[in-house]
Amino acid sequence: MSARDNILAKLKKAGAYPMSEPDTARYYHDNEMAWKSDAGRLKHWATAMRGVKTEIFWVTEETWPQVFRQVAQEKGLRNVLLPLETEHGKKAKQALADTEIEPRAFDRAIEEWKDEFFSDIDAGFTSSRCGIARTGTIMLSPSPAEPRSLSLVPPVHFCLFDATKMYNEFHHAMAGEQLVENGMPTNVILVSGPSKTADIQLTLAYGAHGPRDLVVLALLPEHISPADLED
Repeated sequence: MSARDNILAKLKKAGAYPMSEPDTARYYHDNEMAWKSDAGRLKHWATAMRGVKTEIFWVTEETWPQVFRQVAQEKGLRNVLLPLETEHGKKAKQALADTEIEPRAFDRAIEEWKDEFFSDIDAGFTSSRCGIARTGTIMLSPSPAEPRSLSLVPPVHFCLFDATKMYNEFHHAMAGEQLVENGMPTNVILVSGPSKTADIQLTLAYGAHGPRDLVVLALLPEHISPADLED
């Protein structure tokens, strides 16, 4: 009998029985973090993200292209990689017109321009799927139009976030976005701030394994104004 067969035989003799699944819905019903208002929930989310150096700008559908343009210019970017197959990617390209910032497209296989991509691209621009208030998190769903490297490789990541799609907890995001019912996606990215790491002396460094700057353009619902969110 091989070692594998011996182990399996012992497991079968042990008389193990399936463990009951935890009642996750009940747990979050009893222990979820909740807020009295949408504005209060957004403030908590923003405080958590800003606590790890995320830059958040409150915008609307009309104002976000101009804010994107302004921030990109202030950072001295040479270029921005845009998802030009999407509407927001096209708007971002229009926003960079008449500037010295070059809009770039992810129009080649990564193998054809990997060295250029990793060394010469200054920023990437993506949309988002939803937000998680408790942990200060944004969920991204990579796609052929917005591959995951668009948010992970460039030193600066611009993220357009619809603040109306905010959930209290990760459990609620899973249910609200029907991630299980529709078949778990092959890849979901949870972003809570720019990339950071620390050495054995606890010296914190940003940008070692991903973007050093995370800029969130948070689209506000009509009933909330920036004044409601800033002390």
